[in-house]
Amino acid sequence: MADAKKRSLGKEFTKGLVKENPVLRLVLGTCPTLAVTTSVTNAIGMGIAATIVLVCSNIVISALRKLIPDKVRIPAYIVIIASFVTIVQMLVKAFVPALNTALGAFLPLIVVNCIILGRAEAFASKNTVLYSAVDGLGMGVGFTAALCLMGTIREVLGAGTFLNGIQDLLILFGDNVLNGWNGFDLNSGLEAAGLQPITLFILPAGGFFVFGILIALANKIAEGSGKPKAQLNGCEHCPMAGSCTKLAQENKSKEAEA
Repeated sequence: MADAKKRSLGKEFTKGLVKENPVLRLVLGTCPTLAVTTSVTNAIGMGIAATIVLVCSNIVISALRKLIPDKVRIPAYIVIIASFVTIVQMLVKAFVPALNTALGAFLPLIVVNCIILGRAEAFASKNTVLYSAVDGLGMGVGFTAALCLMGTIREVLGAGTFLNGIQDLLILFGDNVLNGWNGFDLNSGLEAAGLQPITLFILPAGGFFVFGILIALANKIAEGSGKPKAQLNGCEHCPMAGSCTKLAQENKSKEAEA
């Protein structure tokens, strides 16, 4: 029994890494993914913040799932998520101000991140606290990994650096961690080879290009494994579809036309 539980918990954690990766498989959270992945440091910061909110909100929502009335569950979820986002934002402002400046509006916008709302509605509201916590951690780690992958490609090709500004995060552990090392600068090597960074990759167009390439690769790997491709589905596939008034009106209009 214990072994089965461990395997089940392990499965809940690992599904967010590959099988149900929120960015590359479920195609969720694309707005912050495209916006903050100009550097790996920003990607790590956003990923950690989102993971903390995911785990904490999943735990609370799961613990209160039998007490929250069904008609007000979405507003209740948003209040819970917003509370944790506010706490995280205040901590970031206090201890990592440079990261707060770099992430800008995308840090408070974690409140409406579809990954967090989606896990609250699709998983935390239907499962126990332990499983919900593991699910949130797995999805958060998968989200962070996808951000770091995109950030690495865009930063290396677009700026000629890697982990630039990492001291902004390491400042949590002291003022001179790793003897002040602040990332790799690859520009001197590129200049010696007669090359220059491709600035396009750190621009919005470069973000869409890299994201499209990674989605195509993920689909190719999934196809080779006999799994369905990632697809951009309509509103009817959203976890909040049951409480969406806009979707209800659209369905009524379609029924009237029929």
